[in-house]
Amino acid sequence: MILTPASAVGRSARRFLVEAGALWRLTYTSFDRVFIAPLRGEPVRFGATVAQIARAGAGSLPLVALISLLVGMILALQSVYQLQKLGAETLVADLVAIAVTREMAPLLTAVIVTGRYGAAIAAELGTMKVSQEVDALTAMGIDPHSFLVAPRLAALLVAMPCLVIFADLLGILGGMLVAMLTLGQSAASYAADSLEALVMQDVTTGLIKAVAFGGIIGLMGCRMGMAVSGGADEVGQATTSTVVRSIVLIIVTDLFVTAVTYLRG
Repeated sequence: MILTPASAVGRSARRFLVEAGALWRLTYTSFDRVFIAPLRGEPVRFGATVAQIARAGAGSLPLVALISLLVGMILALQSVYQLQKLGAETLVADLVAIAVTREMAPLLTAVIVTGRYGAAIAAELGTMKVSQEVDALTAMGIDPHSFLVAPRLAALLVAMPCLVIFADLLGILGGMLVAMLTLGQSAASYAADSLEALVMQDVTTGLIKAVAFGGIIGLMGCRMGMAVSGGADEVGQATTSTVVRSIVLIIVTDLFVTAVTYLRG
C-alpha cells in the first residue's frame, strides 16, 4: 500500500495524539500515586523509593562530578580566551557561575541520568512486561503504578535537585581551577566573585529545571517500559526511545523555563 503525503501526515498525527494521551494518563495516575495516595492513607513503598534514590542519585554522583568539573573548566577556558580581548578577565567567575547554575548543571545532569537511569527504568519495566510479571501483579490485586512507577518517579524528583546542586559546586570549582592557573586569581577571590554574581533566581531556576527534568525522565522511562508488548527486541527499542524522547522533551522544557524566567525578569 502506497501512502500519500496527506495520509502519512495523518497517521503521524494520530500516533502523536495517541502517545500524548497515553503519556498524559500516566502522568495523572503517577502523580496521584506519589502525592495524593499517601494523603488518602494508602501505603507508601518507602524502602523501595530510598533504594531507587540511591540508584538514581548516589550511583550517578561520580559521573556527574566528572562531567560538571570538566564543563566548568571548559566554560572558564572559553571565557578567559574571549574576555582577555576586552580586558574583562574579572568577569570569568560571573559568567561561569551563572551559566553553570542556570543551564549547564541541570541540562548535563539530566542527560547523564537519562542515559544511566532512565534507560534502566525502561529496560526493567519492559522486561517485566515481556515476562508477564506486571500482569501477575495485577492478578494479585497490586496496582503496578503504585508498586513500580511511583517509587521510581518519586526517586527522580528527589535525586535530580540534589545532583544539580552537587553539579553546581563542581562546575564552579572547575572554573576556579582554570582561573587560578591561567589568571593567577586566588580561590577566595574567585569564590567571592561567584557569590556576588549569583542571585537566588539563578539557583532556583536550575532547581526548577531539575525537578521538571526528573519528572520527564521518570515518566518517559515508565511509559516506554510499560508499553512493551512483544519480545526482547521491543525492550531494546523502548530503551532507545526513552533516551531519545527524554532528551528532546528535556531540551524543549529547558527552552520554555528559560524563556519564562527571563521574560519575567
